[in-house]
Amino acid sequence: MAVGSPQTEVLRMEHITKKFGSVYANRDINFDVRAGEVHTLLGENGAGKSTLMNVLFGLYQPTEGDIYVRGQKVKIESPSQAVKLGIGMVHQHFMLVEAMTVFENIILGDTRSKGIFIDRNARKEEILELSRKYGLDADLDHPITELAVGAQQRVEILKALYRGCDVLVLDEPTAALTDQEAEGLFEIMNKLKQEGKSVIFISHKMREVLRVSDRITILRAGQTVETVNIGEVSGEELANRMIGRELKPSQYVKSDSSGEIVAALDHVSYHKSSKHNGLNDVSLKVHRGEIVGIAGVDGNGQSQLAMLLTGNIAPEEGAMDLKNSKVTRFDPNGFIQENVSHIPEDRNKAGLVGNMSVADNLVLKSTRDKRFSDGNGMHLKKKAIRSYALEMQEKYDIRCSSVEQESRNLSGGNQQKVILARELEASPDLLVAVHPTRGLDIGATRFIHDTVIMQRDMGCGVLLISADFDEILEVSDRILVMFEGQIMGEYSGKNPPIDEISLAMAGK
Repeated sequence: MAVGSPQTEVLRMEHITKKFGSVYANRDINFDVRAGEVHTLLGENGAGKSTLMNVLFGLYQPTEGDIYVRGQKVKIESPSQAVKLGIGMVHQHFMLVEAMTVFENIILGDTRSKGIFIDRNARKEEILELSRKYGLDADLDHPITELAVGAQQRVEILKALYRGCDVLVLDEPTAALTDQEAEGLFEIMNKLKQEGKSVIFISHKMREVLRVSDRITILRAGQTVETVNIGEVSGEELANRMIGRELKPSQYVKSDSSGEIVAALDHVSYHKSSKHNGLNDVSLKVHRGEIVGIAGVDGNGQSQLAMLLTGNIAPEEGAMDLKNSKVTRFDPNGFIQENVSHIPEDRNKAGLVGNMSVADNLVLKSTRDKRFSDGNGMHLKKKAIRSYALEMQEKYDIRCSSVEQESRNLSGGNQQKVILARELEASPDLLVAVHPTRGLDIGATRFIHDTVIMQRDMGCGVLLISADFDEILEVSDRILVMFEGQIMGEYSGKNPPIDEISLAMAGK
């Protein structure tokens, strides 16, 4: 696929429909991409964005519709065929082989070599030239397992460019990136545009969409709402069209709770010599009826703080109290018994069992409850579980084809709602919420914020860990800043000093 002039149409999808059984994931979608533009696909979780791109990349076959590349009708039956047509895709969950180095991942499946021998030095020089050209800094001999998320993403982009892509699909590329890493990604996208390459940007973060897009196509419930040029609509209008209703500004009332202390850390340390994976002399308190927000750039001890407060690790120094009783045994099940709920950092690895149904995931922590079993968890009451799951589906607006659907097949927002329902229906004394809205659209984010605020108002103490500074400012009653495993400062959630907090997040 040769690069064309800025207005050249390089790709067109006409009347694309994709059904799974009787459920429409995409319905009669039209979408086109021009050379040298960023065309954003905007929509709620479950709107059909990723499905449409998986059709383009040959992972799914369309039920109906046609695809044209450079004006030629094509049938894309596999990702390798998409690559030959100049289409590359960086998935939300990276497709890298962790046991291999950066170089080995990039050349994996390279069909240009004849025979069994590869001129490694020549290949490395080609890749390094690409990395210099687009600012994709990469140590080719580094194992993938030792790379941060942002670096892994750069490897995926480099891999797509090395294979000759002119249209690059980025599926929720900033979902797990820090603000600094996201800025680096936007610079790379700009360089690709300048080269005449095209980027299909899948996102629902309005600030990013308005910043990087040339055109925006809005999807809702698997159908096209409209395509607009940047500058024609405001972020507020885009959000309203995306969710199909007017989204009123949130105005959460901040709490001044001085209720019972539900959790307290007293000079706690864990691997304190590790600046990014440890805790160093941390003291904090969470009261009933308040949200304590932990602000900070990802990787400054927040993960270890969450693991400690949910019983997954034990402190090496210091002490912890739950409801004024000293914790002597750090064990996740014991913390569950103490009525601690947890929205984990990685919903797929630690929040859900992917091949279990929505219904079974909802009662995962309640299998000994006599409502759902004989009391020992051996004989489950399937009818009672299904009835409860249907009730939760309605209450938490979990959008699934059936409560028997495997949770792995839900969109990110609906997976998070399953976790939320399971954790909050226990009426916890303490809720540890880690990046609860990461990767979620504006509608799902608002739902989760409203639900957590409601739980706070019912007397739950909430510890909120988030790399999204706006989220921390919006819902926190008190804000603590973490940097290199230490608490750098404490601030009121009412009229917080943003500049001061920002400096504290940078370690000043």
